[in-house]
Amino acid sequence: MIGFIQSLGAFLLALGILITFHEFGHFWVARKCNVKVLRFSVGFGRPIWKRYFGEDRCEFIVAALPLGGYVKMLDEREGEVAPQERHRAFNNKSLGQRFAIVIAGPIFNFIFAVFAYWIMFMIGITGLKPVVGEIDSASMVERAGFRSGDEIIRVDDRETPIWSAVMNIIVARVVDGAQVKFTLRGQDGIEREAIVDVSQVSVDDMAGGNLLRILGLYPKRPVVPAVIGELVQGKPAEQAGLLVGDKIIAVNAVPVKDWMQWVDIIRANPQRPINVEVARDQQQLSIMIVPQSVLTEEGEAIGRIGAAVDDGYTKDKSLMAIQSYSIIPAFSRAVAKTAEMSVLTLRILAKIITGEASVKNLSGPISIARYAGQTAGLGVVAFLGFLAIVSVSLGVLNLLPIPLLDGGHLMYYLIELLKGSPVSEATQVIGQQIGLAMLLGLMGIAFYNDILRLMA
Repeated sequence: MIGFIQSLGAFLLALGILITFHEFGHFWVARKCNVKVLRFSVGFGRPIWKRYFGEDRCEFIVAALPLGGYVKMLDEREGEVAPQERHRAFNNKSLGQRFAIVIAGPIFNFIFAVFAYWIMFMIGITGLKPVVGEIDSASMVERAGFRSGDEIIRVDDRETPIWSAVMNIIVARVVDGAQVKFTLRGQDGIEREAIVDVSQVSVDDMAGGNLLRILGLYPKRPVVPAVIGELVQGKPAEQAGLLVGDKIIAVNAVPVKDWMQWVDIIRANPQRPINVEVARDQQQLSIMIVPQSVLTEEGEAIGRIGAAVDDGYTKDKSLMAIQSYSIIPAFSRAVAKTAEMSVLTLRILAKIITGEASVKNLSGPISIARYAGQTAGLGVVAFLGFLAIVSVSLGVLNLLPIPLLDGGHLMYYLIELLKGSPVSEATQVIGQQIGLAMLLGLMGIAFYNDILRLMA
């Protein structure tokens, strides 16, 4: 219940921030163009908060359905306008001004992303050092010359102090269908290069969280003791008799060295009984557990028992690092990061449209709420990263030439520029119907994907 409340709260906070910033872009540029703004709404439907501000008595609203927002401007197409105010109507502004007002929303999304990344990079992103742990035999990385203990210090000539920096570049290269150049530092201190061709890795495989496993590469992680810290009521671990504080010693007579190995064993044994030896209060006990079978997004059956790690142990910080920059380099990196994420989003969308990637990569509000809750629980830096990614996605999606979205209006304005006259209202009505059908279809797919993820 607490997790649900945290996710819901983080979701509403994230949407409130991003929608407000997007709509403020439209509002601010409209005011600069001397367009009278009648209403600024965060959300749709019944108002739950309302105030009037300024000489124009602009109505500011927070509405009940927080899945969007809008800025309503004076417009002769939507009602009668007093003669003395016609010069302030949106429809009477120049093509350039109308274009600027509409594009301002998505641009403000990108500005917000730059700001969020800028703060992130100045605070610093803490993560694991990119040190190679185990390597699968005959895998991509083994054939490229990777060895256990290597540290990845650069990828495509970009410094990579933590694993997330490595992953960000690999993900982009997978979408590009390109090779990746790694600069490795061996345990002997000597640097060398390794080229890995990731063109055969699909976007769907990557989206399933299996990228490193597909490459045959596993990060070296600090040892986390296999000690039970939390149990979910009614799940196999509790039903079998495990208690908080139990230390897992062995499974089916095979010694368990850490929590990750314990998790791997559970995942590999859905609906199969396993004999677990635990240490409890100076005693050694044997407990039989049958992991519950659940399906991943890829349809793979894995085991789960409803137990979480005890995080009260003394953490080994030798494998941890911080990626941070001073003010000016942080801003430069933030701009570059926003551009990279924008291009990456467009390329993934293009692959979905062309059938090279599955629509299962689309996420809806339920998944966004879960991610919001998870990142909020990890701290300010993680939550800022989440906000930046969603803000970039909103900016890119709103620029798509789909009627009802900002990009649809911009498309009409480009047509107006070419033909010398506005697109007819009849054409716009048909376009709105097509756009509504497309958006409802996308939302339906996103909700369906959310439900599948909840069931996994």
